[in-house]
Amino acid sequence: MSVDFSSLTLEALLPFILVGFGAQIVDGALGMAFGLICNTLLVAVIGLSPARASANIHIVETFTTAISGISHVLHGNVDKRLFFRLLVPGIIGGVSGAYLLTNLDGETVKPFVLGYLIFVGIYLLVRGLLFSAPRGKPKVVEPLGLVGGFLDAAGGGGWGPIVTSNLLVQGLEPRRVVGTVNAVEFFLTLTVSATFIWHLGLEDFATATVGLLIGGVIAAPLGAVMAKRIPTTVMLVLVGAVLTITSTYGFIRAVL
Repeated sequence: MSVDFSSLTLEALLPFILVGFGAQIVDGALGMAFGLICNTLLVAVIGLSPARASANIHIVETFTTAISGISHVLHGNVDKRLFFRLLVPGIIGGVSGAYLLTNLDGETVKPFVLGYLIFVGIYLLVRGLLFSAPRGKPKVVEPLGLVGGFLDAAGGGGWGPIVTSNLLVQGLEPRRVVGTVNAVEFFLTLTVSATFIWHLGLEDFATATVGLLIGGVIAAPLGAVMAKRIPTTVMLVLVGAVLTITSTYGFIRAVL
């Protein structure tokens, strides 16, 4: 993979650095939205194909999730048992989703998934505002990893919204959910990136990808600190709000 350094000016990179920084701050603290925010930018604004956008995002996330995952481990935000229960199903789902997107049109199911995520986002938002957060043991984990990994690769984002939100619905401690989901995401993005490269080949890094990478890497360590310090009810409200807003926007774009 070669880089055209002549196009990598600060003026060209800065908008993408800011997007990558902001998206990773949200993702590191709340366990979602990096892929959704960046995918929207690359497809709607830059004009990349869904497969190429998802491939670029996952290459960037290989670096950002490595730093974010290590930060969450150091801050004690990772549940080891939950980590291993998500890991293998997530990888299997991710490889399957990447294969589907490089061979078929994965847009058909998107409105249904986004409609479901809007419902989950509103539920978390209401629960964070009106009720105390219950504690519980997760009953549904492996299927979440499988579905989350598949939709993440097929849609350029979805691991966090699917897995984080549903684990929160089951009553797990938010900071451990966010930390564990972020840690697993490194292995997911590494595998998905390899699958995309295998099917699509290596192409030049676009200016957008380099900018997103710089901003995301700078922001990655900060999310773990925020996840540890944000109160549970506040985190539920923030997750619900981000999930509802991003999913509603994506749903409108998908159906229009």
